[in-house]
Amino acid sequence: MGEQLKGGCLCGAVRFTAVPTKMEMGVCHCSMCRRWSGGAFMEVNCDSVEVEDKTDLATFESSDWGIRQFCRKCGSTLFWMMKDGSHAGIAVGAFDDPEAFKFTTEIFVDEKPSNFDFANPTRKLTGAQVMELFASQQGPQHG
Repeated sequence: MGEQLKGGCLCGAVRFTAVPTKMEMGVCHCSMCRRWSGGAFMEVNCDSVEVEDKTDLATFESSDWGIRQFCRKCGSTLFWMMKDGSHAGIAVGAFDDPEAFKFTTEIFVDEKPSNFDFANPTRKLTGAQVMELFASQQGPQHG
């Protein structure tokens, strides 16, 4: 089992412990993630997430397979999860130490607005490539 890292929302009402699959972060440029997070969704894939107190954790079912969770008090974007529990993507900014992660991947680059780019060299995948990859691996797909 990997290292357990702590994090939480802006107001502190939702605190969590999570175990990243790797000490890496990725970015999703899909239209749903952009609207939900106010920009590209910067996330860390995690094997497990434990929320200390779920009282202020709100859930939005954004697709047939995915849910998005946020703090109902301050509105902080926190988690994107598969409904079946097979994947959790946690907002990198919600971790107590967001600098711990290396920026490695961008997905849905074909939906990225043309007015911004990241300077970091990253692996870039289109939406079709992501869906093909995850369908063959039974992995996460955003939505």
